[in-house]
Amino acid sequence: MRVEPRNAPSRLLTVGVPVLSAIVALGLAAIPLAFAGAGIAEAYREMFRGVFGSVFAFSEMLTRATPLIFTGLAAALAFRAKLWNIGAEGQLYLGAMAAVAVGAGLTDAPGIVLIPLIILLGAAAGSAGMMLPTLLKSRFGADEVVTTLLLNFVILIFLQMMLEGPLKDPMGLGWPQSPPIPDQGMLPALMDRMRVHSGLLIALFAAAVAQFMLMRSVWGFRLRAVGENPAAARHAGIGVNRSLFGVAIISGGLAGLAGVSEVAGLKGYLTADLSPGFGYTGIVVAMLAGLSPAGVVISSLFIASVFVGADSMSRAMGVSSYLADLVVSVSLLCVLIGGFFARYRIIRVRERRAGA
Repeated sequence: MRVEPRNAPSRLLTVGVPVLSAIVALGLAAIPLAFAGAGIAEAYREMFRGVFGSVFAFSEMLTRATPLIFTGLAAALAFRAKLWNIGAEGQLYLGAMAAVAVGAGLTDAPGIVLIPLIILLGAAAGSAGMMLPTLLKSRFGADEVVTTLLLNFVILIFLQMMLEGPLKDPMGLGWPQSPPIPDQGMLPALMDRMRVHSGLLIALFAAAVAQFMLMRSVWGFRLRAVGENPAAARHAGIGVNRSLFGVAIISGGLAGLAGVSEVAGLKGYLTADLSPGFGYTGIVVAMLAGLSPAGVVISSLFIASVFVGADSMSRAMGVSSYLADLVVSVSLLCVLIGGFFARYRIIRVRERRAGA
């Protein structure tokens, strides 16, 4: 047996691997469900009902998918250039901190000024969080996986310091939370009495622009060239470091927008538990999407459906909601295994007989 690369993976493999991975993950999740004593068919029926059973349930899924689209795009674009951004979680919190700092500081500004300012400064704060690891990588060859991952913890500690100091709400009864963003600074809701907000439209617009730029622009060609072979790209006259810094700004900015969407679209104020791990889940989203911006939207909706549906199933059947984490983790493993077989094939080699 030997392993050799395929000449060019077919479109069927490229599209089919993520879909098959999701199906296999749901199938494997039936094993712990059976051990928990739950009826598998009834459990999945409750999961489906928890997402599509009502307008409210569906809107909750869209609300959960919004930050995942942002962080999934942040990971997908950076990974395309082989810039391994594991720091979207920290960049999300930087964007959220900038949003509440601006929103709580400019309470008299009209919404037409305040909302764009919150969005721009939130994205800029997220970009700033990705610039230092990229600088260390380009100048000193530092591993950005390590630097971005460790920077997450630095940012979280900084956040806790800010929530106990300059950003602490004096009216918060001692709780470590920021002052609220005024109503005119909040992203408009898309449905009455629902939590889904216009951050979803911004996320979908960002995905559409990213897809177009990646596949139809010179910038996208350069980015893909840097990701495929930096030495060849440099020899062809492409500024590798310039491309890395460009995608770092965009990737960090998208992660920062995830924080803006959560604090200015949903919660209204900042706490240290704003994100349940959206930055890390965004990596799974990007991998499940095959690093495609359009695919990020689909995989975000799938993972958000798993989380929201698992919560509903947990309440209805007394099954642990951690099943959602299991499905997401197994999905990633299936994608990695499927991606291997999409790029390589195993060939059986016949052994030659002695003396032949």
